[in-house]
Amino acid sequence: MIAKVMEKIAGEQKKAEVPVFAVGDNVRVHARISEGGKERIQVFAGRVIARDGAGHTETFTVRRVSHGVGVERVFPVHSPHVARIEIESSGHARRAKLYYLRGRAGKQTRLRERTRK
Repeated sequence: MIAKVMEKIAGEQKKAEVPVFAVGDNVRVHARISEGGKERIQVFAGRVIARDGAGHTETFTVRRVSHGVGVERVFPVHSPHVARIEIESSGHARRAKLYYLRGRAGKQTRLRERTRK
């Protein structure tokens, strides 16, 4: 009974226009932020260092360095608060999780460019 209800909710929340991106890609995530009675779009750009979950509970982690401080945000893929995901470039990663980038800085964080067909 509960499984059927969860499947119905998952079907309603699932987005159809999610772009195909992978760990290592540089993305720009347009998130809807509501402050008071107003709503605006905030852009968070960085490298995807992890993807977790599956189906309607899938999330991805984006990392960037802002003013010398590493900032990470976790976004649900199918959230209504995520307005758009733009892929800037694709990086070639040989790991599923790029947590080792947290301990690196500058040119050490570069990944090889992936060519997509």
